[in-house]
Amino acid sequence: MANQFKTTLLMGLLMGVALGIGYLLGGQGGLVIAFFVAALMNFVGYWFSDKLVLAMYRAREVGPADAPDLHAMVAELARRAAIPMPRVYVIPDMAPNAFATGRNPQNAAVAVTEGILRILTPEELMAVMAHELGHVRNRDILIGTIAATMAGAISMLANMAMWATMMGRDDEEGSPLGAIGAVLAMIFAPIAATLIQLAISRSREYQADATAAQLMGSGRPLASALSKLQAGSEMLAQQGYVSRAEPATAHMFIVNPLSGRTLAGLFSTHPPVEERIARLMAM
Repeated sequence: MANQFKTTLLMGLLMGVALGIGYLLGGQGGLVIAFFVAALMNFVGYWFSDKLVLAMYRAREVGPADAPDLHAMVAELARRAAIPMPRVYVIPDMAPNAFATGRNPQNAAVAVTEGILRILTPEELMAVMAHELGHVRNRDILIGTIAATMAGAISMLANMAMWATMMGRDDEEGSPLGAIGAVLAMIFAPIAATLIQLAISRSREYQADATAAQLMGSGRPLASALSKLQAGSEMLAQQGYVSRAEPATAHMFIVNPLSGRTLAGLFSTHPPVEERIARLMAM
């Protein structure tokens, strides 16, 4: 319940930043433009994000004949979660990871890398799939897509402000704060939007962990899996292996595929693995 409230509050803040930057750039007219830009980007993200991300990672759909154990595992978890059976994909990547995508439970997909299939026990893999189905059941995919596209819309509006300022736009009927408002919007709005987006992502990871523990009857299998995933990712990084993961989709994975490339926890898409494990062991 606390996570749901926190997510609603953060989504409201994100929308407020988008509308605020529009108002600063062009008064009432800018506010209307900002609203329609955000709405358009959310529409595109809602309908096409799953197809784009699966194609980006060259994910291959597998059926019961291709991966019988994995398919049966997901089917059983979908039954426990009382959601439709999602499509199942395998990604040709040695980095151990997994994610869920799709605009709603009726159009969802779960994807695992070849690396995760190699290092986890069946129980640990099932716990990871439970986490991903938790995202599906909690509609975190939609929330994450909206948050990401909203942040993108804010950055685009900030770029518009930069070009308008460089071209010497007359602000007499534009931004209520004139050039000062445009400069502030350019600098602080994208940073604020990114921080809010990342906070939403971290909150939803905790919620999906809790759902996985509920579906598995214990938090221990997922805690064990997270420990292995972190160790596996660190070992590959030491060997010079670079995951194919992109920053724009890093928030979708069960563990941060870009760990080691971020500067601080504030800018991380995921909560610390140690904190997630501690919470799971306490369930």
